[in-house]
Amino acid sequence: MKPATFGELKRKQGVPTRFRSVKDEIRENLLERLRCRKELFPGIVGYEDSVVPSLLNALLSKHNFILLGLRGQAKSRILRALTSFLDEEIPVVAGCEINDDPFFPICSMCRKRAEEEGDDLSIDFLGREERYVEKLATPDVTIADIIGDLDPIKAASKGRDLSAHENIHFGLLPRAHRGIFAINELPDLAPKIQVGLFNIMQEGDVQIKGFPIRLPLDLMMVFSANPEDYTARGKIITPLKDRIGSEIKTHYPLDIRHGISITRQESWIDRDDSKPVIPEFVQEAIEAIAFLGRQDNRIDKRSGVSQRLPISCTENAVSNAERRALLSGEKRVVVRIADVYAAIPAITGKLELEYEGELKGSETIAQELIQMAVLKAFEKRFPSQNFDQIIQWFNLGGQVKTTDQTPTEEYLQKLEPIQGIGEILQYLRINKRDNPEMAVAAVEFVLEGLYAEKKLSRSEDRGYFKEMDKPEDEYFKDLPNRRRSFN
Repeated sequence: MKPATFGELKRKQGVPTRFRSVKDEIRENLLERLRCRKELFPGIVGYEDSVVPSLLNALLSKHNFILLGLRGQAKSRILRALTSFLDEEIPVVAGCEINDDPFFPICSMCRKRAEEEGDDLSIDFLGREERYVEKLATPDVTIADIIGDLDPIKAASKGRDLSAHENIHFGLLPRAHRGIFAINELPDLAPKIQVGLFNIMQEGDVQIKGFPIRLPLDLMMVFSANPEDYTARGKIITPLKDRIGSEIKTHYPLDIRHGISITRQESWIDRDDSKPVIPEFVQEAIEAIAFLGRQDNRIDKRSGVSQRLPISCTENAVSNAERRALLSGEKRVVVRIADVYAAIPAITGKLELEYEGELKGSETIAQELIQMAVLKAFEKRFPSQNFDQIIQWFNLGGQVKTTDQTPTEEYLQKLEPIQGIGEILQYLRINKRDNPEMAVAAVEFVLEGLYAEKKLSRSEDRGYFKEMDKPEDEYFKDLPNRRRSFN
């Protein structure tokens, strides 16, 4: 049974000989987890050799730190994961707005109550999740929001001095006492509030309405920001920047396998009524869209291409395949490349375009990125495969017209005359009879790959066909120069 009073708390755990700060608490718990080889940041993929070591050094050094990175780089997730290094729960003075330590109270109200009530002082317990306070910085945030404000009516009615703690309506920062206080997009805070932050970090002083109030808060302050905003003059005041102990840079996945792992982890794929299958080559193509977008000069590098793009694209593609299976009465839901094209609305909203890209339009850019992404996955899957039989069939006038809603059985009938299809499915180890949905997805991937290589043509009216001497798209004229290698 948990202690309910200060006296019971002392009898159960004894009186601490020294004050243990939040940073000491995090450091001790982190050291113990390192000794036990426990997982430190579950769900954070691709940062094991880059971000995590710097982050651990900052925590072991008891630093306030900032994460610098573009959108969709798991900055907020990392900050929220810091609560796992806090104790499971801590004792607090019951009814205190700032969660005061009953052994070391800092506000005058709790000190007064401790003197008057002694061992009968009421105690509550605070869980680790309740010790994390997060605020998104916006230009309209005020000192009252972050630090607090004075209530002159309360002071006058009680006959107290205006600067007394009892008159303060505490803001988010004091309420994070004995915990972690996180600010996202730090440079968007007004300079006046930034001054208040570094004053607390350095001296523990709080100034409200011109009254200096000594409030030695115990907390870890962590921040996130866009690198360009953080380094721009006038965005962040130098004294605050100087007092942030560590500056840790995040990044997008460097390996496409890491990107796929993140996308699979974060995407809503397991639907209630079905278990959709995303072929590996389709997943690789979806992930490559983000990788290629980050390299494309028509897309704003300062904004980046968030990891949420392949996540949203995957979810949308699965939904399109789910709808097709439902309408055609199919039991299995298998995602095709056509479903990725149907997911373009999940891509365009996440692309911030430069002037050249604005001229072409976000939908055109998205289509070209998908073509290039399919080409990457296609070249990886078929580095030296011969498709002459398939191409010859189209050269002789064959064509295949399908849509993203074409049922599997109908699709297979249209593919039946094409020479060379059987060999491709055999190469991919797909049995057309046992797994017709996967067979259709694989063949469509091959046809789309040949289209990306300019060996076939495709249009909405005719589907896949062969048109000799078709002018190259402007974007693909310098295709060899645009290709970038990644694992």
